[in-house]
Amino acid sequence: MPVTFEPIPYEKLNSKQKEAYNLQKVSSILADLGFVTIRMTSDWGGADFIAQHLTGVFLRVQLKSRLTFAKKYQGKDKELYICFRDADRWYLYPHDEMLKLNLDRRYIGKKFWDEHKDYSKPNPSKGQRQLLEPYELKPRHAITL
Repeated sequence: MPVTFEPIPYEKLNSKQKEAYNLQKVSSILADLGFVTIRMTSDWGGADFIAQHLTGVFLRVQLKSRLTFAKKYQGKDKELYICFRDADRWYLYPHDEMLKLNLDRRYIGKKFWDEHKDYSKPNPSKGQRQLLEPYELKPRHAITL
């Protein structure tokens, strides 16, 4: 049976298909930056996938659809990274470090954080975008891990 190669509208994918799609998209970008990715069949220490750099560095990564912070990701024995797409940009940031910056700059209110188990925002504010800038995944762009 011949296969027809046609673009699939992202909006028509179910949640599991979107997660698989996003993993493939970000894996391509990470490959350009010297990483290979390994999908986890079940969350491992909060990670959906592991990204291994050619230098031997391993990152545990949680794939999200938006800027996200969660208490269950805080204080892991090894840093957990959050990866998400915002329009045509992809970001990979250290959860605890970025959470602290958002709390310190009051992009997330302390009272809100104390009363809720997580925070997510589909459209980061201008200030949050500035904090995310160093963590945008771009070919030929250095990211300090």
